[in-house]
Amino acid sequence: MNVVFLGATKGMGRALSRKMAARGDRVALLGRTEASLVDTAHDLEVRGAKATSTHRCDLEHPEGIEAALDAAFGALGRVDAVVVTAGLFATQDELEADASLAERVTRVNFTNTVLFCEAARRRLLAQGGGKLCVFSSVAGERGRKPVVIYGASKAGLTHYLEGLDHKFRAQGLEVITVKPGFVKTGMTAGLKPPPFAGEPDAVAETVLHAIDRGDAVVYAPAPWALVMAVIRHLPRSVMRRVGF
Repeated sequence: MNVVFLGATKGMGRALSRKMAARGDRVALLGRTEASLVDTAHDLEVRGAKATSTHRCDLEHPEGIEAALDAAFGALGRVDAVVVTAGLFATQDELEADASLAERVTRVNFTNTVLFCEAARRRLLAQGGGKLCVFSSVAGERGRKPVVIYGASKAGLTHYLEGLDHKFRAQGLEVITVKPGFVKTGMTAGLKPPPFAGEPDAVAETVLHAIDRGDAVVYAPAPWALVMAVIRHLPRSVMRRVGF
């Protein structure tokens, strides 16, 4: 595939981009810093990526989205998939204590990610279709005490992606919403892993299969689908008493 990838320089994004490189996909990398992009491009080329280009794109500065996507699409020609793993995370305590951080997390994870997806959507539909794979989170499934603000940002993103899929799939846009549970990455360093905590490589393998199939929703690790099915149906009276 020809893939435009935002967020491949670390965590789950790096693991997924390496899986793509190993099978010979062509990748255009978007990211915040030139040094990280160059290092990641070299890493992917060593692993088998056929051609890798790099372009600056920072979700905290959405005014650069259009130019970055134009450059990436121009480098690849036809694009088969746009993958978005970039985002921000902070704990509930940190977000409650710092209003500016809360604004930053919600703006990047929802508003600016939507702006990026809209720009990608227009370009994919203009060429006749393609895949848009975006990482949301199980934190957005329901309002929960430990992730009130972060979860709200991901809930908004999840609902947007579902609506996008309903509206445009018949026109050839396959929207894949990834809902990771807890994954052992730098983002979650220092947090106590819950049951079913995932490893980046295993999550990446699951997501890659979902992209190839065009699945609308994928939970990774897979047991989180059952966990969240239970959580979605718990009464509010129970949710107020539990800490999950």
